[in-house]
Amino acid sequence: MGTIKTTNIETITGSGTLTLGQSGETISVPSGATLDLSSATQTGVGGTNTPAFEGYSTDGQAPSDSTETKIELDGESFDTDSAFDTSTYRFTVPSGKGGKYFVYGNIAVDSQALSSINFAYIKIKKNGSTDLLLSYYNFQANQPRDVAILVHGTVTLSDGDYIELYGFLDDVSDSGLDFKGASGTSLATLMGGYKIIE
Repeated sequence: MGTIKTTNIETITGSGTLTLGQSGETISVPSGATLDLSSATQTGVGGTNTPAFEGYSTDGQAPSDSTETKIELDGESFDTDSAFDTSTYRFTVPSGKGGKYFVYGNIAVDSQALSSINFAYIKIKKNGSTDLLLSYYNFQANQPRDVAILVHGTVTLSDGDYIELYGFLDDVSDSGLDFKGASGTSLATLMGGYKIIE
């Protein structure tokens, strides 16, 4: 094995493709060296964070007090693999797309006329029963009228697993409950996620 020392490598024509190595080989950049690709066009590097999706509530919904409720996400912002269903309000991992996913959800809860939200939580569940992520607020004697609750994290999903968004709201005055929907382009209640490149 020899060492080639030079300051510049170009194609014979000055344009086209310059190939380093061949299939099955590894190009190694030594520790401490810098590979400057800031002005280059890169292709075939890394991967894509797909499947990726985001579903949202268009008109909101009125849940029962102190009852865990599946959120009706009947609209889509994007869905790269057609894996989010706006009729069942769930994302299902497509075949061959299992792995680690970053997922998130948000619910805007409203006690309507009075400031009386006592306790509220948001969950992302897997396959209808397994709690993957949970976030909650306990207001007790300092009840607000409106609050947005957010949950996010990295989860492991297998082919065919599905996730759904759930919410819970305890209203001390029972003045009317609401999970808010979209207002124009502003989304209040939603769930989304994407596969992490591993």
